[in-house]
Amino acid sequence: MNRIEAGSETHKTLFCRQFIATHQVFDPETLPWPELTAEELGRLRTIPFWQEVYHTERRAGAIVDAFAPQITDPVVREAVVLQGLEEARHAKLIRTMIDRYGIDATEQPLERFPTDLETAFIDFGFGECLDAFLGFGAFKNARQSQFLPEKLFEIFDLLMFEETRHIVFFINYMAWREHRRGLGPMRRALKSTRYYSRALKRLLAMVRRGRHPNDGRDFAVTQANVFLDRFSFRQFVEDCYRENARRMQEFDPDLMQPRLLPAMADLALRGMRLWDRSRPHLRAGTR
Repeated sequence: MNRIEAGSETHKTLFCRQFIATHQVFDPETLPWPELTAEELGRLRTIPFWQEVYHTERRAGAIVDAFAPQITDPVVREAVVLQGLEEARHAKLIRTMIDRYGIDATEQPLERFPTDLETAFIDFGFGECLDAFLGFGAFKNARQSQFLPEKLFEIFDLLMFEETRHIVFFINYMAWREHRRGLGPMRRALKSTRYYSRALKRLLAMVRRGRHPNDGRDFAVTQANVFLDRFSFRQFVEDCYRENARRMQEFDPDLMQPRLLPAMADLALRGMRLWDRSRPHLRAGTR
């Protein structure tokens, strides 16, 4: 935040009104879906996570819709209601693609949400931040590899832009919420770290399951497994970091943005570069 105090009325008005103003109007069924060749259809249908993506978006919309009526501030509630609409539209977009291209994906029942819907919303928000950061790199690599036609990636870009808007809105919502509860920057950072840790545990659990179908909650790591066979871990981290920075440039600099994951990625990249520079000296010392 450059000039506006987190948690202030000015801050609240800015992050809510900008979120509402940047809403895009489109119907997934009337988007310019391309005709695919037999080879392209085969590649699209072999991607293992469409069922999980569809479940994730349906679950996201249901969580946001259930939580929105509990928000007392009318401006914030209006923005969260709009987010719920967009999450539901994401599910409709994925369902439209599944039906149009004959993808094998069945609708799974949504699990019962906890009584504390605000905590469920916050858990979802931090999970979306983590998943989006990883997804930025996976999306870039898949696009560069031309795994699918560019016309499909242009449609997916609608989702990527809206997901980026969602995480920027969520980060600002959390700063506003915690400031109203009297939490200073340090306590807010510690709380964010705890929620990110919970999100990371869910991702690590999915990694242990390997390539088996996951529970429908997280799919960014599955994306990485599909598209990153020819890429190094370092390249993937660099792509996540750079794509995150590029996408965040589209937003008002007065809005808060996710900082922890980019900072961790930057630290990891610095460490890998330092390791690369030190290896010749280590090899020389062993001779």
